[in-house]
Order: sequence, then C-alpha cells, then structure tokens
Amino acid sequence: MLQEELMPATKEWFGEWFNSPYYHVLYKHRDQEDARFFINKLVWYFGFTPQDKILDLACGKGRHSIYLNHLGFNVTGLDLSEQNIRAARKSENNRLHFDVHDMRQVYRERYFDYVLNLFTSFGYFDSDADHQKALCAAAKALKPEGKLLIDFLNPYHVLNNLVSEEEKEVEGLQFKITRHLSDSGFIIKDIHFVDSGRVYHFQEKVKALTYERFLAYFEVAGLQLVETFGNYALDPYVAESSERMIFVLQNKPQQARC
Repeated sequence: MLQEELMPATKEWFGEWFNSPYYHVLYKHRDQEDARFFINKLVWYFGFTPQDKILDLACGKGRHSIYLNHLGFNVTGLDLSEQNIRAARKSENNRLHFDVHDMRQVYRERYFDYVLNLFTSFGYFDSDADHQKALCAAAKALKPEGKLLIDFLNPYHVLNNLVSEEEKEVEGLQFKITRHLSDSGFIIKDIHFVDSGRVYHFQEKVKALTYERFLAYFEVAGLQLVETFGNYALDPYVAESSERMIFVLQNKPQQARC
C-alpha cells in the first residue's frame, strides 16, 4: 500500500509547499517572456530611476528582482521560503539583496520608493486580519507618497473559468490537480502525485478577494488607489472580463489606521 505524505497540520500551507522542491518542478514552465513583458511595462509606467529603492515582496526565487536589477535598478527581494532565498542569493550583488521575511511584518520602515507584489503573491492567509496586517506592513515599508503595486487574480474571471480537474506530466511526475471554491471563499487547488512509492498531497489556497474587499484593506492601511489595470498590458480593469486586478496605490501614512 502506498504511503501518503501530507503537510504537517501545524504549518501554514505556503510555508510547506513553497519550500518543497516539487513546487518548482510543477511550475518550471512559467512564462519568462510574459513576466519580462510585465516588468518592462512597470518600468515604463512608474519611470523607475537607478536611485529608487524597489522591494519585490514575496519574490520567490527572485526572477523578477534579478531582471529589474539587470535593467539597472536597486532591488531587495523578500520571501518566506528559505529554499527560494537560498537560490536567489546566488545572484546577489551590491544593488540586489534577498532576505527571508514574512510579509506580515515590517521589513524596513519608510525605506522603499516602490513595493511590488507580483503574480498573485497575496491572499494566502486564513484570516482577514492577516491580509490587513500584510498590507499595513507594505505601506509602512514605503516612504510617504511611495507607490505599491498589487498584482492579483480577478476572482470573477477565475471562478467563471475554473478548470475543476486536470493532469500534468513534468519531469516524469504525473500531477493530478483539482480546483474548487470552498465555503470560506478560498480557491482551493489540490495537488496529488506519486514519487518513489510515496503518494504526496499538497494544497494551494488563495482567498477570492473582491475589488471591494481590497478597497477596504487599502483604506485602513492609508493607501490611496491611483489606478486599476486588468492585464499585463496595463489595459483598464473590467470586473466581468479582465484576467487580473492590478492595483496601483500611493502611500498616505497620515491616513493610516494601523
């Protein structure tokens, strides 16, 4: 009988899954061209300068931080996964730094000109309080009038186009993936596969946070909405059809309530 290897119940799912080597196997084909296209758009939109301090919040293995630094910018990448940061640090230099850090805590107060949270690296927490805490921490890391970008899935589009079951073969592993919306409002992805006689089960959870819910978070954090885009080409956001909710916010610390 095959033994199933489950995540420890005491750990938050993202701490376990993002540190797993299987996470990087499953997502090894993520499109670098799309990512660079978006970063280039942001460089144009914000008009980054070499003097600006940019924070890549929840940076993974640092692919976006590294590319921004390659373009000449001063970047710090933060991620909760020690394995991700260990890999990212191989690319460090005097204008590119990486640290293990929980986004719910303030990293450096009033230090950054820009904070970027890219490719749905938010919405992972079980409680609204933790989501609010993370946004307050991001705002506190910004200089007054600094800018925050939150790139999140558009829940209306995702739920209308949800693929409930699929299989993917990557590096000889057969991943069986199911998706559903939980009663508590999370988009759940269950990932099952077998490796060396063991059956593994990981789970991803992203809260289907609405546009209105984000606006409430922003108000408490003292973040003023500047624009909302609906895709990586920075076209206007349309609730019913846009693939993304990309928020551009300006820090107004005098208005914060956290």
